[in-house]
Amino acid sequence: MEFVLLCVFLPLVTVAWDGQSDYYYPQYNYGDNDEWVNVYRQGFNFQCPHGQVIVAVRSTFSKEEGSDRLWNYACMPTPQGLGEPTECWWEEINRAGTEWYQTCSNNGLVAGFQSQYFPSVLDREWQFYCCRYSRRCSYSCWLTTEYPGHYGEDVDMMLYTYDHYIRGATTTFSAVDRDRQWKFIVCRMTDFNCQFENA
Repeated sequence: MEFVLLCVFLPLVTVAWDGQSDYYYPQYNYGDNDEWVNVYRQGFNFQCPHGQVIVAVRSTFSKEEGSDRLWNYACMPTPQGLGEPTECWWEEINRAGTEWYQTCSNNGLVAGFQSQYFPSVLDREWQFYCCRYSRRCSYSCWLTTEYPGHYGEDVDMMLYTYDHYIRGATTTFSAVDRDRQWKFIVCRMTDFNCQFENA
């Protein structure tokens, strides 16, 4: 009898588990054929389609190629509750060879990256492409762990829930390894319009 019950309920538990797994661990599409958005030592500009934001970042490092990285990003549509983006813009440039901290102004969410390589410092300058959704405000913000965990390693960062968004990043630069570590600033957004400005 116990064996029969196990045979009946085990498939149901497996189906229920798989359904939850798809929600919390979605398979991100990194674009056409999982190609990189840049080539070594070249600039690039990546923007998510209108109404989508960055949800995953992937990168690989090559010392032989000027201590540079290849990059790829995945986008997902924002929930209907956030509405359509009311404005989008490029934030200020973060200079190569320096540490920096930046969030999208006006409660914007990161929807793209622009970068230029500088051979004199073997590093890149960066800009965030940000989009604002009505007058929604961020809350419950936190920093991810460092990506990569050690200089020179691959990066594979994904947001595993649909209600968290990248608002910016802080980075450190190693003059010895000529590589950069990132901590992404991740926040939730209110379900209502805010009556105040919040950086």
